[in-house]
Amino acid sequence: MRLVVATIPELVDDLAAEHDDLDRLVAGLARAEWDLSTPAEGWSIKDQVGHLAYFDEVAELAATDADGFAALLEAAMEDPEDYVERATDRARATGGAEVLAWWRDARSSLVVGLADLDPEARLPWFGPPMGARSFVTARIMETWAHGQDVADTLDATREPTDRLLHVAHLGVRTRPFSYAVRGRSMPDADVRVELTSPGGDEWAWGEPDADDVVRGSALDFCLLVTQRRHVDDTDLEITGDAAAEWTSIAQAFAGGPSPGRQPAAG
Repeated sequence: MRLVVATIPELVDDLAAEHDDLDRLVAGLARAEWDLSTPAEGWSIKDQVGHLAYFDEVAELAATDADGFAALLEAAMEDPEDYVERATDRARATGGAEVLAWWRDARSSLVVGLADLDPEARLPWFGPPMGARSFVTARIMETWAHGQDVADTLDATREPTDRLLHVAHLGVRTRPFSYAVRGRSMPDADVRVELTSPGGDEWAWGEPDADDVVRGSALDFCLLVTQRRHVDDTDLEITGDAAAEWTSIAQAFAGGPSPGRQPAAG
């Protein structure tokens, strides 16, 4: 199947839909449930939603006020190792209902700020500037991935949607980043990725005759590249040394090298 590039309005609509899916999971939480520990070590549900709220605010700033974002980035880089933790301090200092209200305000403003993006624009971020489509796609990925941690904590089943195409595409495109962030050279070998979408379509990237292949469900691939599942806890079929190496370090999100999740016990 030939993958069609989404427009900015389509991406923004899908981002809003991911927001709504996560909101449905947390809207009815009791006060104590907000403090439940998630699979991300040291992070509660409140931390997860607060993280999204903070970076949705920062993303809006990057999209609408480049100078303001530059000032924020300069301050953040004075102590980068502690930056993400400091970004959660506001959530930890308040209750779950307040964090939910904060996130609703932040994401609403973000959607408005992204709606009129020039698709050819490049936006500043933590690292190299990002193309407008990649920028919005990254927010979809972050919302979906943190939402997965919340769903896992609550033992809730989320029905996968074809919005996973955005996460999968980002996962494929960040193969070079997964190596670079670890100071490693990426093999020259092409890796073919063949996925079955939630709707039953076939999505594919890479050369059809590649010796290295990752094949399976889009959901498993997205769980892998966002490091929400260890590769051993997926049903992905991995062929070739280059494919095996990549899937052991795949990282679709920004920041330093992450060790990923450990295999499930048993």
